[in-house]
Amino acid sequence: MFTNQETAVNQVKALHVYDFDNTYLVELSVQQEDALTVLLTGRAEHNFAELIKRIVTSQKLAFDMICLKPQAGPNNQKFRSTMHYKQSILEDLVHTYKDADQIRIYEDRPKHTKGFKDFFGMFNRDLQAAGGAALRKPITADVIQVADTVTTLDPVIEASEVQRMINNHNAQTKDKKMLEMKRTVHFTGYLLNPTDTAKLLTLVKTPQNMHESDVKFLSNNILITFGPAPGHILNKIGGIGYKQTWQVTAFGTFENKVWAARVDPVPPISVYHTENNVPFILLAHQRGARPSDANRIQNWQPVSADKQYVIQTTVGEKVQLRVEPETEGESEYDSLFDRNRRNLKRQHSLPSGPQHNHRPYGNDENRRPSGPNGNHKGGNQNRGRGGGGGRGGGNNNNRGGRGGGPGRGGGGNNRGRGGGGQRGYKSLDDVGSGGGRYNGQRGEPNYDDYVPNGDGYNAAFPALGNGSGGLPYGK
Repeated sequence: MFTNQETAVNQVKALHVYDFDNTYLVELSVQQEDALTVLLTGRAEHNFAELIKRIVTSQKLAFDMICLKPQAGPNNQKFRSTMHYKQSILEDLVHTYKDADQIRIYEDRPKHTKGFKDFFGMFNRDLQAAGGAALRKPITADVIQVADTVTTLDPVIEASEVQRMINNHNAQTKDKKMLEMKRTVHFTGYLLNPTDTAKLLTLVKTPQNMHESDVKFLSNNILITFGPAPGHILNKIGGIGYKQTWQVTAFGTFENKVWAARVDPVPPISVYHTENNVPFILLAHQRGARPSDANRIQNWQPVSADKQYVIQTTVGEKVQLRVEPETEGESEYDSLFDRNRRNLKRQHSLPSGPQHNHRPYGNDENRRPSGPNGNHKGGNQNRGRGGGGGRGGGNNNNRGGRGGGPGRGGGGNNRGRGGGGQRGYKSLDDVGSGGGRYNGQRGEPNYDDYVPNGDGYNAAFPALGNGSGGLPYGK
């Protein structure tokens, strides 16, 4: 805790650490000579004190008090939760400044807003019940719910800051548990822009008895490959950043749980690639349904002329960064997969029937055989990625090939690409378990992308191949 010299005050104002994005509010409060302005956060003192000092200094703010959560209280008490700690601080403040008749708290989390209101309601009732023995008079408590906005760092700055923290960790570690930042490529696809995403979602008509919150709305890409696409596929379709135009031709649904729009390339002679049966855009699926069931849609319904939307896509990757221990001998290509998910078999189901009959000439509409077996994908029974095929090696192109050998995941019959995802970011005030972007139960990739205030809506990712898109900061 950092404090200025105690003064007589009539008001106490407490702000959460990120609420001073509205610096004008803080400046007005600081200018009030009869107000004590406090920055209150559940961030741990030993980890965040210097950082928060830097933040406050950079904004040229002058709080009367800056309070971070200590490992133990003044009487060596332990705090069972962030809310318990904050309530203890505020209780000490209002007892210290006995003449203050008002406290205003600015909080961005609804749960904490309610917690503060309940706390001061009980606090005042206890004072009233104590009568003449009360330590102070009741206080007017105003708890202001601050708009829950999301701030993202520039992706380059974000990555450099994380790398700096990793470097600091590695410089101080003594047990050789060195960390490094790696990329997880969830899939490569033809990525849509947000305008086309919103337009295509109008095609989805969910059943009347299905609540909208039970549906995940996607409409963000046409799949090329799960994980990073090998160099020969990228070279064939134009590479990362290539623009490809498509036209919506049909709409389909599987069991009223999965919805998709079928598309054809424009012009029709365009060379493209997809690991799906036909090129389609997964529009939405019911929560709990298998997105891959879109491949089981048989009864595609032609769309009317006014729904035959023409969309432009960009070849790109869905990328997330992760932090893992350094792995000796790991190739650059292997590093693209989350080591915790590598052994999960991806069950991207294909329609029933013999697999050798599925798209015998690969997924190129020009139907050109490629490779000795006449299948661009090299046969569906041997999908393992071989050794010596790391990115930047093997076939002398920038991304590398898949090489020979038994393939990833052990054995030629294991598709085993892995591809998991970094767990969603949570507030450091309340670290807890949470699901990632990888469905570990089925081993399926997750098509979701983060959208602030999306209410279940997942828009298109930036059409970039370098992992663009910042993480929510301060959530």
